[in-house]
Amino acid sequence: MEYQVVPVKFNRLGKQYYFSTGGKTVNKGDKVVVETVRGIELGEAASDVKMVSEQEVVLPLKPIIRVALEADIKQDETNKADEIFVMNKASELVKKNELEMKLLNCEYTLDRSKLIIYFNADGRVDFRELVKDLANEFRLRIELRQVGARDGAKVLGGIGPCGLPTCCSSFLGEFDPVSIKMAKNQNLSLNPSNISGLCGKLLCCIHYEDDNYREYRKIAPKINSFVKTPDGRGKVTQLNFISMEARVDFDDGSSRYYKVSELEFREKATEENIDNNGNDLKDLEE
Repeated sequence: MEYQVVPVKFNRLGKQYYFSTGGKTVNKGDKVVVETVRGIELGEAASDVKMVSEQEVVLPLKPIIRVALEADIKQDETNKADEIFVMNKASELVKKNELEMKLLNCEYTLDRSKLIIYFNADGRVDFRELVKDLANEFRLRIELRQVGARDGAKVLGGIGPCGLPTCCSSFLGEFDPVSIKMAKNQNLSLNPSNISGLCGKLLCCIHYEDDNYREYRKIAPKINSFVKTPDGRGKVTQLNFISMEARVDFDDGSSRYYKVSELEFREKATEENIDNNGNDLKDLEE
């Protein structure tokens, strides 16, 4: 069975959620008013109406309430303008309650029936008194939502070690899992400062080339394995997966670089045989 839906997103890099058209004409880029688990919100149609299978949707589908009116758009602009004051006041109340938490951002529902404040913290935070103070200050329902380090970095943004804006704040809609095994597989330095992002977790970009390196290892010899070269038998001591070259050391103390295609060997490189220099970086894994 197929459903006629409109994918709606609520921020530039956010996830898309499916809503039924409710009999309304909706085009890509239209602002629409919908009901979500957070309340009444203003979103944007990420594409024109399309058909999707039952496996792709979460039932029951909620309908689009209406294509946004001018009043809806003005109300959304007012809500966003008020968020600066909310963040400043919330910061004062966090200090008053002596809480170890880092406020990230906030947002009103379109009808201002709820105020959602996002924060990051190292552990669990007892913010019950803070919620009471916030409710007394703003006279509406308050929801405090704790997010992870990566989500916090996505909100704040910044410049990555490559010199470009962080991936999470520029184009990543969702986070892929990244593991220390991927870093080892790419022969990266396992110094935490070299492979960690601004969020303190492993760099998202480590995931991008992982599939390529897995393929490279299928056709490359192992480190410390013996191979037959055009100049005789030697031991592989280095591998460059980009150029697909290997450094081979010989018994006479000399060494040469060869294309992997020039070598004869039986054992292929694997992820497990890479030396991790004794570093225990499990705490960095997602």
